[in-house]
Formats: sequence, C-alpha cells, structure tokens
Amino acid sequence: MLSSSLDRGVLVVTVHHDPGTEGRAELLAQLEGLVQAHRPTPVVVILEEPATDGAVVSVVLRLHRTCRDLGVLMSVVSTSAPIRRMLEADADSTGTHLVIHARTDTAVTAAFAAAA
Repeated sequence: MLSSSLDRGVLVVTVHHDPGTEGRAELLAQLEGLVQAHRPTPVVVILEEPATDGAVVSVVLRLHRTCRDLGVLMSVVSTSAPIRRMLEADADSTGTHLVIHARTDTAVTAAFAAAA
C-alpha cells in the first residue's frame, strides 16, 4: 500500500493504492507510525494516481493534523489537480499550513530548505 525512503533528510512516503474506506484506519496507523519514528524529520506524502480517492484524502488530512500537533512539517504531492484542490479546500487552516505540490522534486527541495 505504501513505501518510504529518506531523501536529503526528508521522509518521503509514497501511497501506491487507495485503501478504500475499510482500509483508512490501517493506512493512517502506518503513516503515523512512520512520522513518529522519524520525527522531527519533515515528511512528504506522494499520492500516486491509483491512490487519488476520497479515502486517501481524508487520511492525508488527518495525518496533517497529527503532524501539526507533533511540530512536523508535512507536504503532499499529487499530479491530480482535482485532488490538490480538494486537499487545499479541506485542509485545517489553523496552525501549520498544508503545503501541496504537483511535483515530488519540488516538494522534497522545499521541505529540505524549510528544515534547514
């Protein structure tokens, strides 16, 4: 369902498939576990094309709240403009703003620079 790596001190997590509504809790638990294990490392969540459904969007928004509470910088990457708009519209506006990118390299570079 997901994979992770470190790139220039940034945790990069790729969500490969949408978990559907029944898999949301498991995906969120896996993502939160990675964030906890690597904190305070910034995290970039990449949503691959098969993982662009409402279930993933709700997980990403919940993860953003968790990262905000932990003081961890979080960014999201999606090539889907409708998903980026949905994330932007539904993101929690209190605290740290959810940064949304269309390209992975841009997201990782920005997260690396922000953490420096």
